[in-house]
Amino acid sequence: MAYLCLILMYLNIMNNAPNIILVGPMGAGKTTIGRLLSQSLGREFFDSDRVIEENAGADIPWIFDKEGEDGFRRRETQALHDLTQEYGSTIVMATGGGAVMRDENRDILRKGGLVVYLYASVAQQLSRTSKSNHRPLLQNGNPKQVLTDLFKLRDPLYRDVAGLIVETDSRNPKVVANKVLDAIKRHLNKESAC
Repeated sequence: MAYLCLILMYLNIMNNAPNIILVGPMGAGKTTIGRLLSQSLGREFFDSDRVIEENAGADIPWIFDKEGEDGFRRRETQALHDLTQEYGSTIVMATGGGAVMRDENRDILRKGGLVVYLYASVAQQLSRTSKSNHRPLLQNGNPKQVLTDLFKLRDPLYRDVAGLIVETDSRNPKVVANKVLDAIKRHLNKESAC
């Protein structure tokens, strides 16, 4: 009976879990982990930054250049709203690192699903983003200082919006994805015990 209960709980969790929304700094692995989670859960994956680019017909550096960060953030709010409303509770979504900067976005994220903060240290972020030219906030000045300043500003916001926190430092993406799945199961298990 206990074994059957465990199987039923697992199926219930996998089939009835809310949207899984990944937040965290650039370089935390949100897109990579998100794709792995979507495969494991059999759900569609969206990267909010890619959705913004598709909707704008331009890449993020161009949007930042022409519309500034505020213009980009307005587009981001619309994308987050659309993704959390349009697909019910059947998606895995990776957000941009700054998605938590607006109060409105944090409300959308909280209401839109289970938010998982993929924590990465500044050193890990620097290592993972050092060769990227697709990150407008790192194109000027000292990337380590920029990442440190962003971490100080955003870490409390990630923690505020998150239902779960999973550390990603120096871990293989598959290991992190499995840790996230386990954390989701434990979290949802508390809500629906046999």
